[in-house]
Amino acid sequence: METIWIVKTESYKYHRPVEWHQVAVSTGMACEPQAGQIWLTTRAEREQASRGITPVPCSPGPGDSAVIATAGSRTVMEIIRCKALHKLQQPFRSSSPARPGCPPAATVPADTSSSGLCILWCIFLFTNERITKFMSVTSPDGLLEGETSNREISAGDVKPLLKDIVQLTRSVGQLKLRTYQQDVAAAVVRSVILGRGLSLAVMFPRQSGKNELQAQIEAYLLLLLKDYHTEMVKISPTWKPQSLNAMRRLERVLNRNIFTRGLWSKESGYIYRLGNSRIFFLSGSPETNIVGATASVLLEVDEAQDIQIPKFDKDIAPMASSTNATRVFWGTAWTSRTLLARELRSAREAEKIDGIRRAFVITADDVARELPAYGKFVAGQVARLGRSHPMIRTQYYAEEIDAEAGMFPSSRRALMRGSHIPQIQPLPGAMYAIMIDLAGEDEGVSDDLTALQNPLRDLTALTVVEVLTGTLQDPVIQAPTYHVVHRQQWIGVKHSELYGRLKAIIEHWNARHVVVDATGVGAGMASFLAKVLGDRIHPFVFSSSSKSQLGWDFLSICDTGRWKEPAAGEPTAGWDPKLQAEFWQQCEYCEYQVLDGPGKLMRWGVPNGKRHPVTGEILHDDLLISAALCAVLDHQAWLVSSPSVVLQARDVLDDLDKGY
Repeated sequence: METIWIVKTESYKYHRPVEWHQVAVSTGMACEPQAGQIWLTTRAEREQASRGITPVPCSPGPGDSAVIATAGSRTVMEIIRCKALHKLQQPFRSSSPARPGCPPAATVPADTSSSGLCILWCIFLFTNERITKFMSVTSPDGLLEGETSNREISAGDVKPLLKDIVQLTRSVGQLKLRTYQQDVAAAVVRSVILGRGLSLAVMFPRQSGKNELQAQIEAYLLLLLKDYHTEMVKISPTWKPQSLNAMRRLERVLNRNIFTRGLWSKESGYIYRLGNSRIFFLSGSPETNIVGATASVLLEVDEAQDIQIPKFDKDIAPMASSTNATRVFWGTAWTSRTLLARELRSAREAEKIDGIRRAFVITADDVARELPAYGKFVAGQVARLGRSHPMIRTQYYAEEIDAEAGMFPSSRRALMRGSHIPQIQPLPGAMYAIMIDLAGEDEGVSDDLTALQNPLRDLTALTVVEVLTGTLQDPVIQAPTYHVVHRQQWIGVKHSELYGRLKAIIEHWNARHVVVDATGVGAGMASFLAKVLGDRIHPFVFSSSSKSQLGWDFLSICDTGRWKEPAAGEPTAGWDPKLQAEFWQQCEYCEYQVLDGPGKLMRWGVPNGKRHPVTGEILHDDLLISAALCAVLDHQAWLVSSPSVVLQARDVLDDLDKGY
């Protein structure tokens, strides 16, 4: 039976790789108590053969590391045994006398000797009688960016190396997989090779190596299955940029791997081929027509939380139905209604039945244990957005958020409570900004925003905040803190009359920035104010996407403690505590709905027609929307004043006096 040995030698005497030039392999039963005996000698030992130096034999088993005594050094040899698939290309010359009962040794041809201080991997194909093939691969660090000494070698020559994706990726793919990546890679490959047809759910935090791992697995399987007619399919939510990015990433891995470099080809702009194996890249957006593709061994769904479930069930799932291909759902957490969430629940239920791991949920803490720099990055994101922010919970800590729930739970409202008192007059040296939500805001909204809004309101809300710039100096946050100091509300006031009142209030507080709702009829008011007050006015037009982003940004301000409401106090001239109580009511009854899809859109507001459970009065959200407009202020330039410094200039007349 033909077998193959892979021998790696490294010197422990000098703590550096050693160059080996001659290998003697014996397979004769007379001197082979176990699977095989291997001796290693160096060129110097061959030159000193007259001294009678005799290598010491050993009988390593598959996967073992054996200590071999040679002239003047102690060497570790790592052995891997696997099946061989190739026949003799040329016989080897015998260079040393045979031992009793053993076949002649073989000498590596001179043109295949390695050069420099490199680790030498020797791959031997032999029968019970003689060595039939030799090939060496050298590199500065275990085949990293290595070159073969035999330029005619193909990927098929190293197919036996593919028994371990982790080792191959590290050796020839120039990437050391992290522990949490290794578990996923092994599970996917095992399911494909054994034909298990498992459905795996993999949830990684952002920027933790998910896409790189995908490309490594894809390149590995293309090489492993190159002699078989196999097809893999990878689905991404969008063609541009996600599918295009995935293809570029695979190209980079294929070109970096010395066993696939120059052997792959691209067909029709979206198919990658290596030998007889192919992988198809397709878009899973709702409007695409991808019916007809077949995944014979692997079906990948990337960013599965953004793939619509009806699209998957109708067009994508049938691709693997007739082949029982392995299915892998990649992504990050979002809501409990997504495709990824559904498949994760299914994987966990299947695990309970047969004990085979199918669910892989990795958090930022898991990544940080192996990559401290990642932990620092996530800590900065938490400091900027807050640990309870939906994006932090889902994108980094794999925590699903409810698709529909209260937007301001008691824990978030607690972060919004401050200890300062309201004001009716600006304080000397303080800096202020104003946000205005104008009546009739819904008139300009033409999309689905009305599903969560009250379209019948005629309220105008104004919020005055003192802008504290201390947090601008924070290297992570780099944004101001906002203390609410004053509120006003008008009901049923015409815009022509309202214009004068708003202009007077802005001038009274000497507001540095003013954000004005410019949706629909509000565009005229914003234009009038801008003509008088100039670039201090920042119009904001509501749409489904802009209001969604406004909501996400306002949550980050609240969760990082940068929005503070005044402490409760007695009624004073110009300040009505009832207005403050109404603001907290609007927060309590504000709801949000996260939409499926890659846009991460969020509808939020007090639902249309919502009434107070005690008084029965219709609840509005004008005060809340006015407050949320402060998110626009985060994107403005805030110049922090500092004490003046007088620099003494050099007297130019001194230069004129020199030399005279």
